[in-house]
Amino acid sequence: MVENVAGVVAELEPEDFYLLSGLEQGMRFSEWVDLEKLPEFAGLSEEETEYRLDRCADRDLVEGKTIQYDGYRLAFEGYDALALHTFAERDTVAGVGAPLGVGKESDVYEVSSYREFALKFHREGYTNFREVMESREYTADRDHVSWLYTARKAAEREHETLEALYPDVSVPRPIDHNRHAIVMEKLPGPELADARLESQQVVGVLDLILREIATAYRVGYVHADLSEYNVAVGEDGVVVFDWPQSVDTDHENADELLDRDVENLVGYFARKYPNETPAVDTDAVAAAIREGTFESVREFAE
Repeated sequence: MVENVAGVVAELEPEDFYLLSGLEQGMRFSEWVDLEKLPEFAGLSEEETEYRLDRCADRDLVEGKTIQYDGYRLAFEGYDALALHTFAERDTVAGVGAPLGVGKESDVYEVSSYREFALKFHREGYTNFREVMESREYTADRDHVSWLYTARKAAEREHETLEALYPDVSVPRPIDHNRHAIVMEKLPGPELADARLESQQVVGVLDLILREIATAYRVGYVHADLSEYNVAVGEDGVVVFDWPQSVDTDHENADELLDRDVENLVGYFARKYPNETPAVDTDAVAAAIREGTFESVREFAE
């Protein structure tokens, strides 16, 4: 887990953010930014650049390495600081609270504004860079790809998808987006994996989720990574979240990915609730979703 930088951001001065922004600019061209070029990127003198590097390094916001030159780059905490600073300037975020969830591809915190929201920092590529490079389309056309770029593109894709889906599909309402971070509505309840449904609820909840997937398909998107870990169950229904890997329905693999989503979801219900979940033809369910005729899994019981 990357450290929460909210407390550090309050200690930073404008010139520290110039330094962090300069590194961000330089990393567009190289993973490690040459110290000799950094003053130009940051708009600071050489002396000021070195002073600010020391301040930011002491706070674990930047990393240094000697290659053929003295190179520096943003740590993920430094990238977090830039995004959080922007949200504060926009009055999107007034304070950062406790973690809401930590995964290998994101960290989520509770944040305060005019109401409580969730702040999601994307971490794609931070610990599994090769895997993300191979699986995500938004890295395909870049000669130099850093994990900061990968995380930013993941956040952009997710925010774009949430804006397209909400409110037709039950997804977290997007509030704001900057760099690799998204501010959105908090989830209404536990993940499906942690929920314990009553017998009479099982088929109804499964149908609710599949109808949301059907509506998303009608809007033009396939989730492409649907599981019990990205559906929240609340008193008023379900919310489907985590959409950075979504694909458009005209994507060459959209049908295959939809089939997999349906199979994963129905398979989970069958394993956890074997007595309540009817055996169904998942291919037929996916076909009905594509055709816009899906109503209930009971119609496809084998």
